[in-house]
Amino acid sequence: MQSLVQAIREQGLILPGGILKVDGLVNHQLLPSLTREMGEQFAASFASLNPTKIVTIEVSGIAPALATALVLNVPLVYARKKKPLTMSEVAYTAQSISRTKGGVVDLFVSSEYLGHGDRVIVIDDFLASGGTLRALAGIIAQSGAELLGLGCVIEKGFEEGRTKLADLNVPIRTLANIVRMNEAEGILVEAGR
Repeated sequence: MQSLVQAIREQGLILPGGILKVDGLVNHQLLPSLTREMGEQFAASFASLNPTKIVTIEVSGIAPALATALVLNVPLVYARKKKPLTMSEVAYTAQSISRTKGGVVDLFVSSEYLGHGDRVIVIDDFLASGGTLRALAGIIAQSGAELLGLGCVIEKGFEEGRTKLADLNVPIRTLANIVRMNEAEGILVEAGR
């Protein structure tokens, strides 16, 4: 997605710990036309799989996931990082490591909104090491739903998360790929795959 690649080139910053700051695009501020295009791109990639639900994780995955759900006209379910009092006792759970939160995060999805018969596409903001996506895949498996594909706005290709998720045997679609990033060379970004 050329508009996203250009925006990353213009606004992306490298932070300590291998974190790519794109707060003005994905994580803190959202640009409506860019977010809409993300949803259209993901929907075009996954519509033929006939998904019945989009699943993501709060908070940064919600915008691109909602944009996708709107185009596909299917419900969006997002994993919570804290189990709310209103969530039924039957909840699917998994753990993931969050670099931006600096530790392990517990994820919860209510059995009310995900289960047998659901055909799921996962949409998230980043594909790095693949840990968060694997956790969401685990939640989907617990529910008895079928995982159809994974979509991420930005892939850090050099972290090889795609390779680590190959055993899931589902298509993985990204909109931008960070080939490498370091202080000396900056951010080398190309179209997703």
